[in-house]
Amino acid sequence: MQSLSVLVLVVATACCSSGWALDNEALRTSERTLLQGGVELNRHMIDTGTRHLRNRHDRKKRLGLKQKIPFYHTSDEIHQEAKRLANNCQGMASVRTLNVGDVAIDVVRVRAQQTVPPTNRAFLLFGEHSRELISPESGLHFLRVLCGDVPLPPGAPEPASVLRNTEFELVLNGNPQSRRHVEAGQYCLRDNPHGVDLNRNWDVNWQQTDDDDHESGLNSGRWPFSEPETQIVKQLIIEFAPTTFLSVHSGTLGLYMPWAYDDAHLAQRNQKSMMQLLKEVDGAHCQCPFGAAGKEVGYDCPGTSVDWVFAHTNASYSFAWEIFVGDDDMEKNLRERWAEKVREGGQMLMQTGAHLGHRFFHDFFQQHPSDFIHHASLANSSVTLLQTGEIDEEEDCLEFFNPTTEERYRNEVENWSAAYLDMAVHAAAITRSSSQEPFNKL
Repeated sequence: MQSLSVLVLVVATACCSSGWALDNEALRTSERTLLQGGVELNRHMIDTGTRHLRNRHDRKKRLGLKQKIPFYHTSDEIHQEAKRLANNCQGMASVRTLNVGDVAIDVVRVRAQQTVPPTNRAFLLFGEHSRELISPESGLHFLRVLCGDVPLPPGAPEPASVLRNTEFELVLNGNPQSRRHVEAGQYCLRDNPHGVDLNRNWDVNWQQTDDDDHESGLNSGRWPFSEPETQIVKQLIIEFAPTTFLSVHSGTLGLYMPWAYDDAHLAQRNQKSMMQLLKEVDGAHCQCPFGAAGKEVGYDCPGTSVDWVFAHTNASYSFAWEIFVGDDDMEKNLRERWAEKVREGGQMLMQTGAHLGHRFFHDFFQQHPSDFIHHASLANSSVTLLQTGEIDEEEDCLEFFNPTTEERYRNEVENWSAAYLDMAVHAAAITRSSSQEPFNKL
């Protein structure tokens, strides 16, 4: 308004100096006209700016996965690639699709053609959380490795030798409908289309979440197995009867075993063997925290797939791995900080039977929380808010949960494909040792 009044005075002064006659009424009329015009101009500028911001936001939202990072795969491409690989896997692979309602999930089975059945049956679940795109990508690359479609990652065991003692079932896309929304640019979307966290919907110490939980991005569903995605995966697991189970996530680095549902119980059955397996995989592929999620991190995490499989099947090994965190600096900081804690006395504590729930490790988990880790003091930290979905910045989510350069993407899928092979080798070896059964031979 002040600028418009100045404009009126400037015009009036100019008119007088030019010999134009302006009486008071004419001056007031001119001022009203200019003010009205200024309001309309201001409104036009606001509307134009709003439209510009909205269009820019819409363009950003419309900038889908293939436009931003074309080396990732869409849901359709994952499905098509799985079928192609199954047809070119020396007769070892097959794909079938299970449907519940409008949800369809593929499962790929890989088994060597041999007369003696393998001692280890490994079920790997990828993509429970749709925004964690690197999880299915690592699974797809792993399938390529098993079928000989890509070079073997450096240092990895030969797939042929692994398949002598392990058969695999792979769910490459465990949250297919929400993943399509992520592919369209909703990079923070974690839950299924009903807003349910699929990794809180399993019937093991399941808890009904309240409004506060929903606001923080955690919704366990109306009842256990209320969601078609968990119903399908449950059916697949029961039919396959795995001896080894793994659910793959991203958002930090960590290798976890049961129990995740509370901070007071540590798995007793096969606990020593699971810890030994995780230690071997960690040394070769992660250099990160490993152990029982609930006991070690002091966080109640009910209704998870890792706990349900261990509680309700005969699986000897049940794991949840988080395989990626942010940029190179975040990963470097996590690994350096973990190594520092180990050197400062953590190694001795672990050797004497202490776990990561020990107060010695609390500061580490306060700095590096995960989907299986929470501390009350971190309720408003940027990392925790990002993980629970309270920070809705699509670009931040995409880069926090997934590598966005092709070089780092390649490093991740190769490293973790090798880790999945190593997991199978160690599980089969420990199973053989405990049962005194010889390895299968070709």
